[in-house]
Amino acid sequence: MRGRVRTGLKGWGGVGAMAVVCVLVLAFALLLPHTRASGDSTGTGGPGATHALQAADDDPCLNPAIKAHPEDQTLSPSSADGPTIEKIKARQGEKRKLIVGVDQNSYRWGYRNPNDGSKADLEGFDIDLVHRIAQDILGDPKAVQFRAIPTNQRIPAIQKGRVDMVVRTMTINCKRLADVAFSAPYFKTGQQVLAPKSSGITGYNDTLAGKKICTAEGSTAFTKLDDDKKAGDLVASADIKTTVPNQLDCLVRLQLGEVDAVVTDGALAASQAAQDPTVELKGSPFTTEYYGVAMKSDADDLVRRVNQILVDYRKDTTDGWQASYDRWLSATLDESSAKSEPPPPKYLRKN
Repeated sequence: MRGRVRTGLKGWGGVGAMAVVCVLVLAFALLLPHTRASGDSTGTGGPGATHALQAADDDPCLNPAIKAHPEDQTLSPSSADGPTIEKIKARQGEKRKLIVGVDQNSYRWGYRNPNDGSKADLEGFDIDLVHRIAQDILGDPKAVQFRAIPTNQRIPAIQKGRVDMVVRTMTINCKRLADVAFSAPYFKTGQQVLAPKSSGITGYNDTLAGKKICTAEGSTAFTKLDDDKKAGDLVASADIKTTVPNQLDCLVRLQLGEVDAVVTDGALAASQAAQDPTVELKGSPFTTEYYGVAMKSDADDLVRRVNQILVDYRKDTTDGWQASYDRWLSATLDESSAKSEPPPPKYLRKN
């Protein structure tokens, strides 16, 4: 079990160390393809005419049931091995590892603790889950090859086979279901505004008028702002043009005074507020979203296996989901995990 984060990480020193890491992540991002390949549909689900179902094969968002609850579009749990898992297990020697795309600069989710010296292992809530998956599939929690994946390269990394899965605070939504498959939800969150404490911004409202807002490229935060601005639900003078490859870059832009606010998942925003005492969450979450483990669209056996692992992980009262929450997130979110617990899973995807 990894040690608790030392208090020395908090404040500007922790942010500075993680900003250096962020530069390394950006360098890695340049090695990944910037084209987005089209993926297979992960299934339609829900009632509807044949025409509607065929349309949903290409765009799951055209199916009202999927659009309303994309988190339910996953396969039922199973512990059985299949072709994807067998291929992972067939890796030899040092290559016999689970290859997982993660973040390495999201405080308490997936990051390198700069206080750990030269070792600086990745740790955090997402990292705990990765070790649990590796333990179940390969019998060794350390049998993992971590690959740092920028926010805007998560889906291409999966589609190109550069990773077996991505465990990186990745929100399940209907648009992404056309490109990758998701596990059942493992965390509940929602979009929220982060701004300096001295700012007159009070939340996702008219106080954003004339303000520059930063989001990560390819994030649900940017999609929400863009959709709301087109629909007239976001004040027209809000400037949403600033986007960055990694979400942490938004915090750096905020600290440099280049933007007035950041919009991201409340769970991530709370971790950033814990690092920098000059910023805070403004207002309440204005969406409801769920994180899932993302995999290739045709990796059915791996999706089912991860879903079984999540069932067991939630049941484990000693070193499971709750223990990980207490270890990493209770200090930045809430001592009680009730607001962050995902709903009972539904497995509505049939193929």
